[in-house]
Amino acid sequence: MKRIFKYIVVTLIAVVFLGTFAFLFVKSKPKEVKYHELTAELTDIQRSAVVTGKIVPRNEVNVKPQINGIIAELYKEAGQQVQQGEVIAKLRVIPDMNSLSSAQSRVRLSEINLKQAQTNFDREKALHDQHLVSDEEFDQVLQQLNQAKEERAAAQDALEVIRDGVSKANATSSSTLVRSTVTGLILDIPVKVGNSVIQANTMNDGTTVATVADMNDLIFDGQIDETEVGALSEGMPVVITIGALQDYSLDATLEYIAPKAVENNGANQFEIKAAVQADPNQRIRSGYSANAEIVLQRVEQVLAVSESALEFSGDSTFVYRKGDDGIFTRTPVTTGVSDGINIEIKDGLNKGDTVRGNQIIEEK
Repeated sequence: MKRIFKYIVVTLIAVVFLGTFAFLFVKSKPKEVKYHELTAELTDIQRSAVVTGKIVPRNEVNVKPQINGIIAELYKEAGQQVQQGEVIAKLRVIPDMNSLSSAQSRVRLSEINLKQAQTNFDREKALHDQHLVSDEEFDQVLQQLNQAKEERAAAQDALEVIRDGVSKANATSSSTLVRSTVTGLILDIPVKVGNSVIQANTMNDGTTVATVADMNDLIFDGQIDETEVGALSEGMPVVITIGALQDYSLDATLEYIAPKAVENNGANQFEIKAAVQADPNQRIRSGYSANAEIVLQRVEQVLAVSESALEFSGDSTFVYRKGDDGIFTRTPVTTGVSDGINIEIKDGLNKGDTVRGNQIIEEK
């Protein structure tokens, strides 16, 4: 019994030893290596730059009041069309007390002067009727009376403008009415009835009552990296795609390249603008995110291979070309335009040549 057990143990040890030896032998055998084979063919290649940005109106105007006041009425809302000169809102005036006091004082003084001028005129007229004063003296007194009347009217108009925002003499052009300065679409009305607004001055930009823009004159505004800006020039065609509008693109023309870079997340970028050819049948909203594709280089029907077939060594570029004997030979080539997938081969290969790709297939 002990002898049988001994034989079994010896057999198991031998099996383990032989299995280990076989495993190590298989692992040590060189594996067969194969490569994808690629064919040099004629194709079109273009190198493009994709720039992120947004669609905005070329001219976006902030409409502001001419006087300080409180919004009494709003006649328009965002999304409506407005014509130049059309009323958007009406203000209730909050007069400045110093200005109001000065205007009231001016009115009182003009009334005193007018009263005195009228007295002088009545006296001179009586004397003139008796031929006791010359016509020249009478005309001077008459002129003084007319000037006093004009000063009284001007003082009253100034008081009404300060107090009410409008005078009887210019009621049709009241400064209490906020009118659009351009024709276009109202993009935003950031105020409500009851809000206080102030006019623009040297110390303050003033309160924006409405933002108006012509949505038929749009531009793409984006930024491009400094590594690609050197290939751009004004007038280049641009294709705009808008993320919010699927399967929709617009043609545009590059019209502005910033002369100075702006640092953005550690990279130097240049602002670019392109005039968008708007489609009247498609509603485009201000601020849409968009991508602009700009063709930097394009060649047609040139010999090309996949970039995966290239091998770089210093300043030289090589491919492994398959010969008639099936052996791949390292061959120098001259390259041209690349689109990131395929690359133009100017010299070193012929149409139909087979080259080795860099994707390796390992077989046991």
